[in-house]
Amino acid sequence: MAYAVFRGKRTRVVISPAVHPHYRATLRTYVQGMGLDLAGDDPEADLSAGPEALEALLDDNTALVIVQYPDFFGRIYDYTALAEAVHAKGALLAVAANPTALALLKPPGEMGADIVVGDGQPLGIPLSYGGPYLGFFTTRKQYVHKMAGRLVGETVDSRGQRAYVLTLTAREQHIKRERATSNICTNQGLMALAAAVYLSMLGKNGLQRVAELCYHKAHYAAQRIAELPGYELAFEQPFFHEFTVRCPKPVAEINEHLLEHGILGGYDLSQDYPSLANHTLLAVTEMNTKEEIDYLVEVLAEVSHD
Repeated sequence: MAYAVFRGKRTRVVISPAVHPHYRATLRTYVQGMGLDLAGDDPEADLSAGPEALEALLDDNTALVIVQYPDFFGRIYDYTALAEAVHAKGALLAVAANPTALALLKPPGEMGADIVVGDGQPLGIPLSYGGPYLGFFTTRKQYVHKMAGRLVGETVDSRGQRAYVLTLTAREQHIKRERATSNICTNQGLMALAAAVYLSMLGKNGLQRVAELCYHKAHYAAQRIAELPGYELAFEQPFFHEFTVRCPKPVAEINEHLLEHGILGGYDLSQDYPSLANHTLLAVTEMNTKEEIDYLVEVLAEVSHD
C-alpha cells in the first residue's frame, strides 16, 4: 500500500530487526520483484537498541517503516517519537500489533501510526498447525483508496434497516484492472466470523480482562523464573505476555527436558539471532493456570541444578 501511495517514486522500506522473523522473511520475498530496497533487516544488529536506532536509516527515499508492538521479544515501546521522525521524512509508519495487547496498551494510531496490521489468531481462533487464521489491516481514512482487497461498508436498506454492502469498489480489479492495488488471495471469512463472535461474546470489558490475565500471569512467571539460578530476563523493557529469558544451558537441551515432563518449551531465539544463544522466548496467556506456571518453574529449576 505504501508503494501505491507514493506511486513507486519511493523505494526504500525500513524494518526493525525486532519484527517477527517470519514477517521479515515474507517481506524479503515481496521486495525482490518490486525493485524495493529493504533496510534494517539485520539479525546481527544491536537488539538492545530501541526504535530510535531506526531513525538513522531514514532518508528522502523512504516510503515505509515497519515495527512490531509488542515486538518479537515481547518488549513494549512508545513509537510516538519514531512516528514524528518518519513523518518528517514524508514516509509512513506501519505497526504489526497484537490485538489482545491493544485492550490494555496505547493504540498505535495515537502514536502516529499510518497503518496497523496483525494476526487475528488470538481472537478466539484455535491453534491449528498454522491455519486457517485471519489477519487484520487498518489505515487512516486518507489512504483507504490505496488499500488492497474488498471493503464492506454499513448502510441502510429500502426498509431503513442496517445493511452491509461492498464499497469503494472502483479500487478493485474488475474496474481498475492491472492498476488495482488488490490481489488474488484466499477468503478467510469463516475465521473473521469466528473472531467477531468471540469479540461479541467477551465485549469490551471481557477483552480487557483477558489482556489483564495475560499480563499478570506472564509477569508472575517471569518473576519466578528470574529467581532461579542461571536464569535472568534478557531485556529491561516492559512486556505484555511474552518475554525473553537468558538460560544457563542451550535452549534445545532445556526444551528436551521440559518435553520429558509434558511441557512444550519456549522458542529458541538462536535460530534467528546468532547473538541470542541460550535465549528462549516464553509466552504466557489467560489459558495458563498458576499451577502450570509453578510446575514449569519447578522443572526449569531441575535444569539449573544439573
